[in-house]
Amino acid sequence: MRLRNIPGANEAVASSPYCIQNPSEHRGQWHAFLQSASPIHVEIGMGKGRFLMDLAEQNPDIQYIGIERYTSVLLRAVQKMDELQLPNVHFICEDAAKLPEVFAQAEVDRIYLNFSDPWPKDRHAKRRLTSRQFLERYDQFLAPDGHI
Repeated sequence: MRLRNIPGANEAVASSPYCIQNPSEHRGQWHAFLQSASPIHVEIGMGKGRFLMDLAEQNPDIQYIGIERYTSVLLRAVQKMDELQLPNVHFICEDAAKLPEVFAQAEVDRIYLNFSDPWPKDRHAKRRLTSRQFLERYDQFLAPDGHI
């Protein structure tokens, strides 16, 4: 997906009720913040959010949090949520490398990584969402019986 600078994307994402601002403030308290004891599933690099929203429609008893780094991409998901208004979907605009600061140990039950940028060159290995370093980060907040 080609990234384009969309004027007003930062402001639209910041003012959206679906986007969680300052997510690290909820570390260790996500169930209380979401007002639900339901499992928490996270999609990292969610893009426009189609996969996440389809899952949320099929599984209303699960809380879904989509992580996207770029506001210009996240804006499309926010616009789609304006139509669907799913109560069990939330978004965070954050770099995946910072997720251990956002979620406490065993706070996430499942992580989805769909069509991540492969970063094929060896020097880009540290950017791959499936690299050893990222998998170790995910292990910090994934439940013991959780899945990636």
